[in-house]
Amino acid sequence: MGAADSGVGHVPVIDIGPLVKGELCQATARALRRASQNPGFIYVCNHGIAKSVIDDARFSALEFFSLPETIKSEISVSAHHRGWLAAGGARMADDVPADLKESFIWGRSDELGAGAPDHSLRGPNQWPDQHLPELRLRANAWFESASQLARCLLRGLALSLHLDPDIFLLSSDRPLSRASFVYYPPQKTVAGTQQFGVGPHTDFGMLTVLSQDDVGGLHVENVDGQWIQAPPIKDTLIVNIGDLLTRWTHGEFHSASHRVINTSNQNRLSLVLAYDPNPETNIDAKTLFPEASDCAEPITCGDYLDWRFSKAFAYRR
Repeated sequence: MGAADSGVGHVPVIDIGPLVKGELCQATARALRRASQNPGFIYVCNHGIAKSVIDDARFSALEFFSLPETIKSEISVSAHHRGWLAAGGARMADDVPADLKESFIWGRSDELGAGAPDHSLRGPNQWPDQHLPELRLRANAWFESASQLARCLLRGLALSLHLDPDIFLLSSDRPLSRASFVYYPPQKTVAGTQQFGVGPHTDFGMLTVLSQDDVGGLHVENVDGQWIQAPPIKDTLIVNIGDLLTRWTHGEFHSASHRVINTSNQNRLSLVLAYDPNPETNIDAKTLFPEASDCAEPITCGDYLDWRFSKAFAYRR
């Protein structure tokens, strides 16, 4: 499959092999730009993340979620958004019930400086080492691999706008990226209810990298307001634009609302990487599009994420 995209449920599939190899491929960049405008979600193949990294992370994640709640609660989510977030701990909008999902969340490994107090989302990770000693290594392998992929994609997206390929990465030596394992229990659908594994929402930050399992249940809202399915496709990952990148590019890229409804009668598991630059990064579309007259006010990455997290997560209030 070449750089040209092919629709699956109206979410395009793009071969990003050239970007992964370090090539500044204009054809791949153009395909990314089209997909990032509508629907804002992309399947990527030839993404460079080893199958063993994904399989090992998935195995350890399932082991973690099968632990008794009494053990998981020993590492309940901290004020720095690290650890286990129980079902009901997140609500994506005021008018829908809390999410059914539960999550395990971590950030940059401690030896890389996760404890530095430069932002509220920076703090020590919490690992269940006593019960699952291999989880830390496998989780961090996913984190580093998905982070490298996100950087490749951001270069391609910058190239598509005829910008310096590294423009979104100039302040990213201490990124605020978070990774998570997300578990969705099976749910029953009842007509008229608004219960979701995760409710309709847009992602807060720059770019999200997602590894689905084969269960399904992800739905994406396109720019026409239609909900379309994004079923699992073998050997691909899902990538989507976040609100911060939409703001930084003056709406050139679209952050699409999405949701999960797991009616499969099976447990569903996702591996996630939310990529963001350093907290002090100035998000100012005017610097990229000086001719635009209606750009959003500049804001730092850190301040923006603080605002969004306080709205979505009850524990932060």
